[in-house]
Amino acid sequence: MPDVEVPEELRYTAEHEWVAPTDDGVVRIGITAYAQGELGDIVYVSLPAVGDRVQAGASCGELESTKSVSDLYAPVTGEVTARNDSLDGSPELVNSDPYGEGWVLEVRLEDPAALEGLLDAAGYRDHIS
Repeated sequence: MPDVEVPEELRYTAEHEWVAPTDDGVVRIGITAYAQGELGDIVYVSLPAVGDRVQAGASCGELESTKSVSDLYAPVTGEVTARNDSLDGSPELVNSDPYGEGWVLEVRLEDPAALEGLLDAAGYRDHIS
């Protein structure tokens, strides 16, 4: 198994996004430490606008690294309530702090039960091993 951080309190997707519930049915989303390690140095991040609707499993942005361009997939369906504008000038935050300052979006959940369908930390560790 890769020796990467997988915080217990988060939920995960098979496409390597993490989801952290915040308040009032809003979740914060980012990419995992494993994903940023596989991508290499992130040089550009393209995100949807606040107010846009994202669909679970559909592409909602792009991460460009020195190796490739990868789609960012929405782990849940809902409305974008915030985007991490710090990534416009400092996309490397996705690499240096993927679970903190490198978050990408916040989304108001259309269905709060959707989180139950995501992987827990143990399930994600199994997925990447």
